[in-house]
Amino acid sequence: MTETDVMTLVGDAGRAARAAAPSLAAASGAALTAALDRMAALLRERREPVLAANAADIAALDDAFPEAMRDRLRLDADRIAAMAGQIATLAAAEFPETVVATRELPGGLVLEERRRPVGVIGANYEARPNVTIDVASQLVKSRNAGVLRTGGAAIRSATALMDEVVAPALEHAGLDGRAIQLVRTADRAAARALVSHPALIPLVIIRGSGPTTRELSAHGAAHGVRTLAHADGGGVLYLDAHADAGMARELVRTSLDRLGVCNRLNLLLVHADRWDDLLPAAMDELTALGIDGVLPPHERGRGFEWALDEGNEANVTIDRVASAEEAARIANDETSGLAAGICTSDAAAANRFLDAYAGTGAFWNASTRLLDGFKLLAAPETGINVDHVPGPRGPVTFRDLALRQFVVRPA
Repeated sequence: MTETDVMTLVGDAGRAARAAAPSLAAASGAALTAALDRMAALLRERREPVLAANAADIAALDDAFPEAMRDRLRLDADRIAAMAGQIATLAAAEFPETVVATRELPGGLVLEERRRPVGVIGANYEARPNVTIDVASQLVKSRNAGVLRTGGAAIRSATALMDEVVAPALEHAGLDGRAIQLVRTADRAAARALVSHPALIPLVIIRGSGPTTRELSAHGAAHGVRTLAHADGGGVLYLDAHADAGMARELVRTSLDRLGVCNRLNLLLVHADRWDDLLPAAMDELTALGIDGVLPPHERGRGFEWALDEGNEANVTIDRVASAEEAARIANDETSGLAAGICTSDAAAANRFLDAYAGTGAFWNASTRLLDGFKLLAAPETGINVDHVPGPRGPVTFRDLALRQFVVRPA
């Protein structure tokens, strides 16, 4: 396809979503809940065609496609069941109140602060089929239409999920099945096209690798499209002087159950006084997991994110520090600011670390893998925002996908 063809394809999807958006904006809570319940049911009922499409995606991969990314792409019966369970939980979650606050004004007037749907929200994300369901369900719950664009490696899986699950579920609930659109091309130009239609798609959620996400954010800004970008990640774990060795090993292990995710352990910091005993224990855990510990000197920097380095995901950077404050400073200044944790039995040290760390998620004797919308907020996330500006930060869920409106009316 030419770039013009891709722009037209994305524009057509935006127009279809915009035309269907009022169906969701005006829908009752009961109708939206029915759509989500049906989505969960169809994931189970239509599992076979979805798995067949996913198998075709896997079979089409180049032999050099990294194993960690294959794992993110792969669906099986257990993962589909987990996706269905998450949607069922989302369906049961309470809807936010439309009127957030009221205040009396002079002259017999009342000010209402209301929540309104954005209208149409775009989403560009990596080749992970579960994200198609996560984002689609979040948009439905928030009463927003959407235009989704995934990586080309997952296009068959995403198409099957849209045609077998999402659109039929909307129609089953009496809603417009066109409300959630999928950009049906593997052409990478579709990502830039998605952030080029401000009148149709004014807000786009961007997930993926750091450089690509930043480039798309800049392209969107140049075209008047606002973005919620999830560009960088990498969890930090600091083993304090008062760390329990058994807990330290457990946190290392549980923080590395998956290597291709943003909130996995990326940088391990060890207090200098415990270097000789905690480091060997941590290295034993890494070796058992097939992961290399990268010791000083660090040619790529302490905050280099291994999950984004195709073929080298099985690495963790390691360094020694003198205090909780130094560990927090490194996490603040040399990493993305996604998540950092401390392992310690010393409450004073833990509080110094938690108070000093300015990132999105801070953890005491807990894994940074908990920085996840469903684990923290009982709702699938559209992404994790690490911006240092006002607005939704951390896991972004349906509760965040709304605009603030001020309404003044007679009392």
